[in-house]
Amino acid sequence: MNINEFIVQVAIAEHYVFAEEIVTEMAESAKARGTGIAKRSPEYIASKMKEGKSVIAFHKDGSWAGFCYIETWSHGQFVANSGLIVSPKYRKGGLAHAIKQEIFNLSRSLYPKAKIFGLTTGLAVMKINSDLGYEPVTYSELTQDEDFWKGCQSCVNFEILKMKDRKNCMCTAMLYDPAEKKHEAAKLFAEELQKKPGLYERFMRIKSRLVIKPKFGLKSILVLFTLLFNK
Repeated sequence: MNINEFIVQVAIAEHYVFAEEIVTEMAESAKARGTGIAKRSPEYIASKMKEGKSVIAFHKDGSWAGFCYIETWSHGQFVANSGLIVSPKYRKGGLAHAIKQEIFNLSRSLYPKAKIFGLTTGLAVMKINSDLGYEPVTYSELTQDEDFWKGCQSCVNFEILKMKDRKNCMCTAMLYDPAEKKHEAAKLFAEELQKKPGLYERFMRIKSRLVIKPKFGLKSILVLFTLLFNK
């Protein structure tokens, strides 16, 4: 699959006709991964299109291929690029990276001073985020907006999040801070992910055992992550 076969653009109001398909695929994808997502209605997705706060991708044959949208928290201090989804038939060809790049650019344009963050359990998304300048952080560095964290209630790991007083969970938190002029650490992190993908799987296996133990905080786990990747 050639990435040049796709058009990735800021969505417009007329794209609302794809909202139902997008929401359905988001739910199916989360189910297949065994995780949860913040549930969104077709009407909500359509509103993001109308506001110019989403990115949509199409194959050259006109079929819908992917989507992502922007949410703001803490009065615009934080931005999340949420709901990244690629149609199953177009996955593993670089389209997710192209969509994330476009939504990242849109976020920087609309909210140049905001910190951009995300939570993920996926290696592919971590690689993309690292390429864009995100760095792994503790949960305390993310928005503390209650409405954001309510979105975790539909995740299968929500009880772990509650047990950890919202300080830790199975997801890895990543943050892009525009105040940081250089993102050398993120670049190095991205390079290590490319060189040693097996270590990420090892890290996630260890984290899954440690995260439910009260004496282990997220800072300790991030230190473990650093040690593994510096071997």
